[in-house]
Amino acid sequence: MSLLKITRRDAATGPVLHVAGALDYDQAHALRQQTAHLALKPGQCLVIDLSDLEFCDSTGITVLLAARQQALAAGADIALVAVPHNTMRILTVVGLDQVFTIRPHADSN
Repeated sequence: MSLLKITRRDAATGPVLHVAGALDYDQAHALRQQTAHLALKPGQCLVIDLSDLEFCDSTGITVLLAARQQALAAGADIALVAVPHNTMRILTVVGLDQVFTIRPHADSN
């Protein structure tokens, strides 16, 4: 599996994190650290672009949930965009498609 690579850019609505590679037990800590150090403001939206995500296990899902909690605690929102089919299937099975705002394309923020 590919190493996790996270790139950040700032948009008018808030930070955008592009996640590529494997979001698994061995590498999920990198996303947790990135989101933990974000200074989100009320009204912003943290966008996590998963268009190049190759794999996501339960640890990765847990990190996404932690990012959601952090965003909500800051009065911000979170959106997952371009979620790969296999990850979307997992989110749907466990009901997290009803918890996260999910957008089809990275440019739809």
